[in-house]
Amino acid sequence: MILVLRMNVLDKVLTLRPTSVVARLGTRSRLPALNPRDLLAALEGVPAALPCAPVPVRPMLPGLLAAARSEDAVLGLMCPHPLADRGAAERFMASVQEVAEADGHTRPVFLQAGPVRVPRAEPETLGQLEEGLFRLVDAGFSLVSLDVTRLDAGAAADAVRRLAGPVVERELALEVSLPAGAEGSELDDARDLLEGLRRRGLAVLFLRVSAALLGEEDQDVQFLRSLVELAGQYGVGVTVGEAGRRSARVLPTYVAAGVKKVECTAPFERLALASFPEQVRTSLEQKAEKAGLGAGELLGVMGAQLPALEGTEATRLEALTFTEACEVLAALGASRTGWKSMLFLAERGD
Repeated sequence: MILVLRMNVLDKVLTLRPTSVVARLGTRSRLPALNPRDLLAALEGVPAALPCAPVPVRPMLPGLLAAARSEDAVLGLMCPHPLADRGAAERFMASVQEVAEADGHTRPVFLQAGPVRVPRAEPETLGQLEEGLFRLVDAGFSLVSLDVTRLDAGAAADAVRRLAGPVVERELALEVSLPAGAEGSELDDARDLLEGLRRRGLAVLFLRVSAALLGEEDQDVQFLRSLVELAGQYGVGVTVGEAGRRSARVLPTYVAAGVKKVECTAPFERLALASFPEQVRTSLEQKAEKAGLGAGELLGVMGAQLPALEGTEATRLEALTFTEACEVLAALGASRTGWKSMLFLAERGD
């Protein structure tokens, strides 16, 4: 009887998957890859933030999904550099589908592309990015994140208007980073961006702020709460990006401040880097320094070009990823949100 109930709930939830997701996964897929907008609605009033973890290398996927099942948690999976090459997004989606179906994963997930960097607001640059975003939508992502931290608020709003078409047309979720500005003007810049997006008729789901902006040791909780309050006036939730640089102990602080989504990037990048031989790590660190990136970030770009992890190394990385992910899910209040979300969405679909 319980099995029949679970199957009925899953069947109803599967009807809520975005059309582009179904087109990518196929109608026979049983993976509830959802729009995070629906998951936010399901968890309204629950003291939790949507967790989102990067997948810099494929052997981490089984550990991440196993943790979501163990904790009965909603989980976001992030392809941090989906435009690194023309096949990056498709490889990511194929890996998620293969691992999820092999393990019979039926907890809600959402699939995030990016943050996609918008380095300039020039027409040529935006045209190339617009073509890339069409590919990301077709690849099956339900959330696209745009990094406009190099632009001021006005240019950022114009760029988002130019780029958001494919995402908005498919009714998918859009995230925009806090734009560039002088130190101490972050709230004013956020207001200008949100007001600019509203004037242009653009609805975004998340406003993303880097954890680095909140401080290293002592988090600027008051700023974060003010940002959450400001974004809420525009119907927008706040994402903390690049979280967990030092410890997962800070994560409950974000939940208490009202943050809606947390990208817990650093712990998983560290695990992935540590799984490679020393000579590979050294090479990555040297290349990353020249490129002005972190080694973990570069790994997300070059992962497919590195020797594949196999055997003991892959098994160990999977186990360490599982342990780390369980800790992150618990710290963000995401434990026991999976079935709760499924029930809510199934009932709403009746």
